[in-house]
Amino acid sequence: MTNLNGVLTPPSTQSPNLLQMNMAREREKYLEEFNFPFCEAATKFEKLAKIGQGTFGEVFKARDKKNPKFTVAMKKILMENEKEGFPITALREIRILQLLKHDNVVNLLEICQTRATQFNRYRSTFYLVFEFCEHDLAGLLSNTKVKFSLGEIKQVIQQMLNGLYYIHSNKILHRDMKAANVLITKTGTLKLADFGLARAFSAQKNGQPNRYTNRVVTLWYRPPELLLGDRNYGPPVDLWGAGCIMAEMWTRSPIMQGNSEQQQLTLISQLCGSIMPEVWPKVESLDLYNQLELVKGQKRKVKERLKPYVRDPMGCDLLDKLLVLDPAKRFDADSALNHDFFWTDPMPCDLSKMLSQQTQSNFEYLAPRRLNNHQSSAMRPASTVPSQGTSTSATSGFHERVF
Repeated sequence: MTNLNGVLTPPSTQSPNLLQMNMAREREKYLEEFNFPFCEAATKFEKLAKIGQGTFGEVFKARDKKNPKFTVAMKKILMENEKEGFPITALREIRILQLLKHDNVVNLLEICQTRATQFNRYRSTFYLVFEFCEHDLAGLLSNTKVKFSLGEIKQVIQQMLNGLYYIHSNKILHRDMKAANVLITKTGTLKLADFGLARAFSAQKNGQPNRYTNRVVTLWYRPPELLLGDRNYGPPVDLWGAGCIMAEMWTRSPIMQGNSEQQQLTLISQLCGSIMPEVWPKVESLDLYNQLELVKGQKRKVKERLKPYVRDPMGCDLLDKLLVLDPAKRFDADSALNHDFFWTDPMPCDLSKMLSQQTQSNFEYLAPRRLNNHQSSAMRPASTVPSQGTSTSATSGFHERVF
């Protein structure tokens, strides 16, 4: 055996077990002393409350210890599933957030970490630190005391579409549009948040279709092309979610609450019409088109079923153009922003006056589960029978949201 200088050295006389113990101690010492030059210590912040939890991890409201008036949101990066290294999904999220700088996209301030010690099994915890937003849209809609005027609804939807137009222009798909991922500051600025499933997209190369995963977007907001197994998709997947969120501004509850992909497709067909090649050319080429039971003979009823809630004809028309089955015919963010809905009285108006009446933050995580009242149940056809274990108005009085 030779050392680094090429000098012969005697083989180690240590037993294999002792050698492994020494190597483990050296590794622990290395991890304890390792310095992350671009990550400050998480101890600079004091956690105040937990404001979110899901498959992504946990989110905390925190304040800077040196400047207590400066409040942030700290999103914990899940490391439990990593044997070594840093999660590739978190790296993708960080890179995307560093690229996107816009008033209607959440702002990543920094990344901080805890030191590796024996108390955390020598595994550092990393946090993404964001500007703090006082509310999320799901939390506001859960609060019956929060009333949106038509002008305020227009302002919310316009800002959401502005954010989508910006990220799509920068070739980024959000892939998890839902009310809980739409944040609103106390001054009324909307921020698209949670880019944990986001990715860059590109045009087909050499005529080869893209092969993105279709296991994205929370079920109730998932567009029909993903439910049918499409892997060559683009910005229209986010616009479907935007349409679902827009309808929710009036119904106050998700409009299609399926408990499986099959049932979600059924609900979509009962609202938007049967899925067939006559209305969606080449849909039969999607992987699951012939494997799932698709409802036949359903007429499109978007305007008819939403009119009792969305009393504005222009709003109904825009919803009709966002909730289009064929993604090629679905409105993009630019077309939606140019719709007459935003250019007729009442015009989009400032949200700060209405939000100033809210003395506490409104987050989905902290809110009571939204009632499955006559509004949301009216959107669900009577013929739809939930599977066992699903909360319904007949059993528990509420319908639990999906993460």
